[in-house]
Amino acid sequence: MLQSFFADMHIHIGRDMYNHPVKITGAKTLTLTNVLKEASRNKGIHLVGVIDSHAPAVQQEIKELIKSGHAYELNDGGIRFENVTLLLGSEIEIYDEHCRGPIHVLCFLPTLNQMEKFSAWLTTKMKNITLSSQRYYGTAKDLQYKVKELAGVFIPAHVFTPFKSMYGKGVDRSMTEVFDPDLLDAIELGLSSDTAMADQISELHDFTFLSNSDAHSLPKIAREYQELIMAEASFKEFNWALHQVYDREVKRNFGMNPHLGKYYTTVCSQCLEPLAASALECHHCESKKIVKGVFDRIKELQDVDSRKTDRPPYLYQVPLEYLPSLGPKTFTKLLEHFQTEMNVIHHVPFHELHKVVPEKLATSIIDMREGKLAIKAGGGGKYGSVSTY
Repeated sequence: MLQSFFADMHIHIGRDMYNHPVKITGAKTLTLTNVLKEASRNKGIHLVGVIDSHAPAVQQEIKELIKSGHAYELNDGGIRFENVTLLLGSEIEIYDEHCRGPIHVLCFLPTLNQMEKFSAWLTTKMKNITLSSQRYYGTAKDLQYKVKELAGVFIPAHVFTPFKSMYGKGVDRSMTEVFDPDLLDAIELGLSSDTAMADQISELHDFTFLSNSDAHSLPKIAREYQELIMAEASFKEFNWALHQVYDREVKRNFGMNPHLGKYYTTVCSQCLEPLAASALECHHCESKKIVKGVFDRIKELQDVDSRKTDRPPYLYQVPLEYLPSLGPKTFTKLLEHFQTEMNVIHHVPFHELHKVVPEKLATSIIDMREGKLAIKAGGGGKYGSVSTY
């Protein structure tokens, strides 16, 4: 599992990035090395978090990359591979006596040595360290203390999704029911929510919002990410950006329109019929299994009407794979001409696109960029969809 970040050290995102050819990797397997190649070569991502880094097999692969000269550790934390820096992360499931339901959290550590120490500690707290998102047996605060002891970063993951998240089912009203807020470094919004939605909850106002989310596959890397102002793509600079130290910060968040997420609307889990937030039974199939949508959950928690005025802008993007008329061969052709998917989504002008793909598809890409495509909202684990014509 992995997280996509973006670090633009010169602030100008995507400038002159599609003016030379690129070799396309044919790798499909979700290995660490392939993740790094995809992020560096095809996505234009400078900082990527792999949250299985606590697993011995992943650590061994990192060591082999370093031994072979393909990667090296940075003095300020992180592993550099080609044009991308790997953040060593671990996604952990908490379910202590203070939780109403399981909560996923992200723990990022500066160095391989510190991650190995963390792994050794985790072996005493979970049953199978070789797998991602494993249940941790201990309190959330004890986990926070350990991460901070190792100079790490602690971030609640995809905080609004109905399952295994802080606000989904983990707490009743407040993060303070489970966590020490002073030991949280940021909040990951995940899919189905954006900055404006999250800022309706006042206790989140003091935290940096991250718009990355689990990718689960190579094509979904950079589905959501953020542009960071940093001197270099390293762990220390990333940590500084989360806390606005020395002018480091998140400059812009990029993410899908929340309607495209899997859990935006409240639906029946059996037939996916949209339902009111107060529904106790599906009016279509009479099932009582209802998945509350992120929109409705946030409305339950809302305690302020206005968002923070100093948030960075949140820009909607739709991954190319969401366009019904864009297949794998066309996707490869676009990358061959314009280097990264981010260039195609955000920067390549219509006349350049039209040289490579049919006019209707080029128009759809531009319409998608400008937010003109019709969207059918997702819910109950099914992504939303866009209509191109």
